[in-house]
Amino acid sequence: MTGPVLETHAATGTPRAVALFCHGGTVASVEPPKERALSLVRMRAIEQFVSAAGADAGLTTHLLRYRVAGWNGAAADAYADVRWALDRIRAESPGLPVVLVGHSMGGRAVLRAGGHDGVGAVCALAPWTPPGEPVEHLRGRSVTILHGRGDRWVPARLSEEFAARAAAAGAEVARFTVVGGHSMLRHAHRWHTFVRDVVLAGAGLGPVPADVARALARPAPERVAVPL
Repeated sequence: MTGPVLETHAATGTPRAVALFCHGGTVASVEPPKERALSLVRMRAIEQFVSAAGADAGLTTHLLRYRVAGWNGAAADAYADVRWALDRIRAESPGLPVVLVGHSMGGRAVLRAGGHDGVGAVCALAPWTPPGEPVEHLRGRSVTILHGRGDRWVPARLSEEFAARAAAAGAEVARFTVVGGHSMLRHAHRWHTFVRDVVLAGAGLGPVPADVARALARPAPERVAVPL
């Protein structure tokens, strides 16, 4: 088993913020992620799209390649790798705000890591959030979730239940649903632009997206089920 790897696109100007992108995986596997796995390919495309939009403004982006493809129960391997990546980012870019982006299993991992020092915002895409997933550490954090209403792999009701509990715990949560499924292929550009706008705002490099601002102005029960 080899260690985790960060694929990096450095800011072209003075570094001002960092975004860490974490792809999906599976429930249990100790095999390394396959290079052509759709979850990795999709997240790499999103990371590159955001990098192209934010590099000139000072955004450095990293794509995390996990040691293994599975969550693996109590080992929570993807979360362990996110913690490793955050330690490395803090060492290399001390003091810069960090935005976490994760899809599916990666969404679960970044939500787990959302309370870590330096993390200013979390963007979770179709996150795998089983019942009982912890939320208390997200108090005061900015959490944005986007989930396909037709998702057959990770039902959208799971992230709605998670978002409601996180909001009750004091997180600044806005959760949206869109037409489509788990792979983020249908209306792919909408997923890309949503992440771009949320990341730039969370990094302090752009305005809060209008949809997010309107959602946060709603009562907590309403802001976790906003259709786009």
